[in-house]
Amino acid sequence: MTKTATVRARIEPGLKRDAEAVLSELGLSTSEAITLFLRQVTLRQGLPFPVQIPNEETRKAITEARDRIDLETYATVEEWSDEMRKL
Repeated sequence: MTKTATVRARIEPGLKRDAEAVLSELGLSTSEAITLFLRQVTLRQGLPFPVQIPNEETRKAITEARDRIDLETYATVEEWSDEMRKL
């Protein structure tokens, strides 16, 4: 099938750059990735990943994290990793 339709979208330059770097590692162009996404939307009759409104507990956790309430911080990844292994 001949490709004649054009999709235009305005996105943040950093997002575009970061996404293109990942896609490049996968051997895909942005156009190929968009085509894959749209094919999945068509096949699934919806988004190819779950999209949900967060419940009250999740919204509270997001707000607390943004406000840095009871936020645990670690000086290094190793420190965090050691702490996680204790759980």
